[in-house]
Parts: sequence; C-alpha cells; structure tokens
Amino acid sequence: MSGTPTPGRAPTVPAPGTALSDAAIAELGSTEAGAEALGALSDGAHTRRLLLFRVLLDALDSDALPPGRRAAAREHGALLEAADRAAPRQARRVMFYPLTGPWAETCVRQLDRGTPDHRDIDHLGPVAAAAAARAGLTFRTRVTPHHDGIALPTLGLLRHAGPARWAELHGRRDTLTIRPLGARPAELRRDAAGHWHSHDPRWSPLPTLSGGPRPVLLDDLDPCRATPGAATPAGPPHQRAHWRAMWRRALPLLRLGGAARAADLALLDCVVPLPGPTATGRHTSHTRDGAFGAVLASPPPSPELFAAGLVHELQHAKLAALTELVALHTADDTPRHWAPWRPDPRPFDGLLHGAYAHLALAALWQRLALTRENPLARDDAWAAHARCAAQVGAVLPVLRGARPLTDPGRAFVKAMTARHSRLADHPPPREHRVRAAAYVDTARSLWHRHHPQ
Repeated sequence: MSGTPTPGRAPTVPAPGTALSDAAIAELGSTEAGAEALGALSDGAHTRRLLLFRVLLDALDSDALPPGRRAAAREHGALLEAADRAAPRQARRVMFYPLTGPWAETCVRQLDRGTPDHRDIDHLGPVAAAAAARAGLTFRTRVTPHHDGIALPTLGLLRHAGPARWAELHGRRDTLTIRPLGARPAELRRDAAGHWHSHDPRWSPLPTLSGGPRPVLLDDLDPCRATPGAATPAGPPHQRAHWRAMWRRALPLLRLGGAARAADLALLDCVVPLPGPTATGRHTSHTRDGAFGAVLASPPPSPELFAAGLVHELQHAKLAALTELVALHTADDTPRHWAPWRPDPRPFDGLLHGAYAHLALAALWQRLALTRENPLARDDAWAAHARCAAQVGAVLPVLRGARPLTDPGRAFVKAMTARHSRLADHPPPREHRVRAAAYVDTARSLWHRHHPQ
C-alpha cells in the first residue's frame, strides 16, 4: 500500500500525483474519452484509495480505541496487509470496491477526532477477511456481525437468527468457513469464475450484472451502502430479476449511444439499489463522495431511463475523479448560479458538473433518436435531446467566461463547447427545439423571480 502523495483537497488523504496530458483533458471535456484517459482516472482513484487505507491502518494505534478493540483492529489490519502482499490483484478487488471508500474515510475522521464508532471500526474485520479469502490465504480471524449478519464486501452476506457477538472465519485457498457464535458453520466455495457459493440457505451471494465490458455487482447487501444520515437503501431479493432485465435491455441502448457511452461502463463496479417503484414514478440516481465506480439508483421503470441514469452518474464520477488529479477552477462553494435543471442556486462546481452530465445525456438521446426504429421512442428521444442540449447551451457562456477557471479548466470547457456545437449537425425537429427553448426560458424566469439580484 504505497503511493506518491501531492497536496489535495482532503485533509487526511492527499490526491495522487498522476499527470494528465492536455489531449486527455480535452477528451474528457468532450465526454468521449478513450481507454487511456479513463484508465488514468481509475489509476488516480485507486492510488488515492491505497493512501486512504495506509492512513487508516496507521491510525489504528489511536488511544481512543479500547485495548481489546485496538488489538482486534490491528489483527485485521495485519491480515489485510498480508492479503495485499500475497495477491494484490485479488485483495484490491475488495480494497478498491467503491463502498469501502466512504467507510474508510468515516473511520479516519473518527479516529482523527478521537471519537471512533466501534460499529464502523469493526467492519475492518469483514473487509480484511474478504480480501484474504479472495487472495487465497490460509487464515483464521474473528469478526463482529452486522445486524443483518456477517457481510463480506464483494462476496455476500450470511444471515443468522438471533444475536451473535462474534463469528469465526477460517479461510483456506478456495474455501471459507463462517462459524457464528452459537450457530452451525457455513462453508463457502469459490468457483472458476471467482464467485462464492454455498448450499447453506443462510448465504446470499452478491448477484452480478454481466454483458458489459466488466462484471458489475448489484449490491443490495453491503452494510456500507447507505448514505450517511439517510435510511439504509433496500433492495428486496424479488427485485433482482427486475434489475437484471433492465440491465440486459439498457446495454444495447448504451451501445447505440456510441462507443464512449459503452466505454464509460468500464468505470462501473457496482449498482446499489435504492427504494422506489419498479414500474411507475420518478427514477432517481446519484453518486457518492469517495465511492468511485458506484451508482446508486432506484429501480428504473424503463431501460431508457436506466441507460440515461448510468450515463448521467458516470459523468459525475469522471469529473469528480478528474478534479482529484487536476484543478479545473478556484471558485468557492457559494451557491449563486442559475442551472436550468435545478430550482436552487448552484455553486460553480455544481454548475460545471450538471452541464457536463447533461452534455453527455444530450449526445446519448441524439444517438438514440437517430437510430431507434420505433417512431414513439424516436420522438421521445428527440424531446429529451432537445431539452438537454438547450439546458447546456444556456449555461455554457457562464462557464466559458468564468474567471476562476484554470488553464486545464479552460481547455476542459472549450472541449465541452466544441462537443455541444457538434450536436447541431443533427438538429431535432423544430417543434422539439421550440419546446426546449420555452422550457429553458420559463426555468430562467422562475429562477430570477425567486432569486432577484
């Protein structure tokens, strides 16, 4: 777990010193980056995660931890380091898993303040055990169960009836035995594809969404999937079939949306289901700070909305990863800017994020409008494209003229502007352009009425 830190925004874990070429920044600004630029974003996020784990493990000597808990945390930290030394590629599937990032950051903040929450610190045990199991180590350790059971990141969850103060885990090559206190043991075996299975009905493996550039976990089990301060997202097992069906149907749409939209999927590690209707109602999605590679979403009512939600959130993930490597602007966080997709004032960074995501959406919907055979689907796509393109066009002048932009930031916005201009090569039908312009004008008038300057 090593890296070369350079100054960054986080006080405890600096951003890695990964250089990006001007060409890569321009590619990313166009929303259509190639594999090399996307790989640089992943490498930067992974280096930062290694630094975060290094800070966390070093902080386990804190006197704020009771002696017994400190000894257990040190044991788990040593197991994680042993797994990383023995088989870094396998161990880092757990360490780089998106949901371990916010958890590790929470632990570091707590230890730094001297107010550790034992429930958070105890999760290091399952993280280390999952990494050691993937690394094929022979090991034996104890972990503290979560209230749902023994949750192992990237592997699954062993549910148990009644309270269990601890569970013993014994790993050996491709076998993992979990023995909760006062309950019968469960044996897990790893198959050739790397999935962990058991005949024990208490074991629930994480389902995989396949068919994209890489397998994506549908994580409705990890205890760290909740956003702080919010209710824990719920993904009832009966919804898994719906998610798989939507994924299978969304993939062809993303491929129709262009090579860049399909390539962006290489950044996706997991989809986290949020509560919500499966057939009607508004579909919501978002990303989470520190969880690069995760998209949190309510069950999508259609493959089109699922594809659009993935595109939208992956742009946020790309831009967040980029700004950890390169300073695009020096603006503060004061919410003062109008954004036609939001009723509230936005800080400059929020305006840039929103415009960037909607630019990719405009390109996706345009491609779908040009390729769909169904007239109704084609018309819906043109309407969505026209609205997104008009929204981006309304704020690009503000972005281009922003004095806080750095040189890389100006290059990034210049590439965004060029991509937006190319959308005009295939304009939507006139009625959709007129409606989109009226929509943006109405949004601007309402905003100025409520936020007079």
